[in-house]
Amino acid sequence: MYKLFFVLIAILAVGGGLLIGTLNAQRVTLDLLWVQLDWPLGLVAVAFLALGVLLGVAATWVLQVWPARLALRRERSARDATSPPDVES
Repeated sequence: MYKLFFVLIAILAVGGGLLIGTLNAQRVTLDLLWVQLDWPLGLVAVAFLALGVLLGVAATWVLQVWPARLALRRERSARDATSPPDVES
């Protein structure tokens, strides 16, 4: 089921990228202070969309997931330290 879902999402992403690339074929100059790039507008748009998604995922990980995991680890270690040992008969 997940494979089918992943393949469908991948096909939609590739199709969307091709659509954006063909509809925005004009060249733009991207000035990055030390280098100037002359790329198609569609490539620039898709590249910055992907960069934004990656930065959003990284920010979510650092600001929400990582602190939650650290808090859970502290809770587990505190629980293990205060719980009485199991007595075997």
